[in-house]
Amino acid sequence: MFLNTELWLRALLAIAVGFAVSFASTPIVKTFAQKVGAIDVPKDARRVHDHPIPRMGGLAIFLGFILSVVLFADITRQVRGILLGAVLIVACGAIDDIISLRAWVKLIVQIVAAVVAVAHGVVIEVLMNPNIFSENEALILGVLAVPVTVLWIVGITNSVNLIDGLDGLAVGVSTISSVTMFVVALLVAEGNVAVILAALMGACVGFMPYNLNPAKIFMGDTGALLLGYVLSTVSVVGMFKFYAIVTFIVPILALALPLFDTTCAFFRRLIHGQSPMHPDRGHLHHRLIDMGLSQKQAVAILYSISAILGLCAVVLATSGSVRLYLVIIAAASAVAVGIFIQRTLRGHKYHPPVDPTTCEPLEDKDVKA
Repeated sequence: MFLNTELWLRALLAIAVGFAVSFASTPIVKTFAQKVGAIDVPKDARRVHDHPIPRMGGLAIFLGFILSVVLFADITRQVRGILLGAVLIVACGAIDDIISLRAWVKLIVQIVAAVVAVAHGVVIEVLMNPNIFSENEALILGVLAVPVTVLWIVGITNSVNLIDGLDGLAVGVSTISSVTMFVVALLVAEGNVAVILAALMGACVGFMPYNLNPAKIFMGDTGALLLGYVLSTVSVVGMFKFYAIVTFIVPILALALPLFDTTCAFFRRLIHGQSPMHPDRGHLHHRLIDMGLSQKQAVAILYSISAILGLCAVVLATSGSVRLYLVIIAAASAVAVGIFIQRTLRGHKYHPPVDPTTCEPLEDKDVKA
């Protein structure tokens, strides 16, 4: 598969077209966002920017991605379902970037988009067992296949959205995840999936110059939800259907950073008596900023963690169960770093000091020294 000239040509063209369309259309999307009022105003302590910035930049990513896919990928039934769901996700995200939809409305749209993909054959039917805890090679999901798939798609979609808190963070992590799954798709002979991921990579990289610190435009929910949705659905098509150890671990490693941050956010909010969908300032990127790091430094650290986990995924895809334990150790180390970041600020004064569950400023007397 690595030596398939025709596939590489399609992939390179997909990257080039995705990049060119995204890069060229972002200034146009920025102007459009300003006209329709899709502006991110820093109205609470969760925001790390200090002036209004246009959002909805994800529309440029979508244009580059979908044009590239239509031109260079085979539009199978599954791909058609992914694209239809992506249109729903982008429409919802764009409306939210303008008028701020309620969280439950966005959740319903995400579930509908996931069901659309499932109805077109994007389904996790088997979970592979790495033979550590039992001798069974595979767990056939049966009637659980649909709910597990919907949960996976909605979970990853929200995970990417939740890490979209610093300039360039979500688009960069998504690019790293795309590269990881692109390589793995080649290794498991999923050429069409590789082309789709190449299109996503190109569209993301085309948007990055406008989104890196200091950002000229944010991707908004239009982009963050789109990236999470595409990564989650493509991972199902490309990596969950083979009877091999790679199928169970690789997608999780490729998307481990947003998954870890979302899991921490979910339980943190429950512990504080908050709704799991209640925004706060306790994410990994907020913690790094509160430690005194700049946006660029914090993003670089999170890029590095994501890249290490992605490398683990590729190593696992090229090896058998012997190296699985090494990958688990490496992944556990990355998780330990995340936990360290989460715990380091206990008792540390925020800059500015805020309650991580309500995002409201705290009086000096309320902040532990």
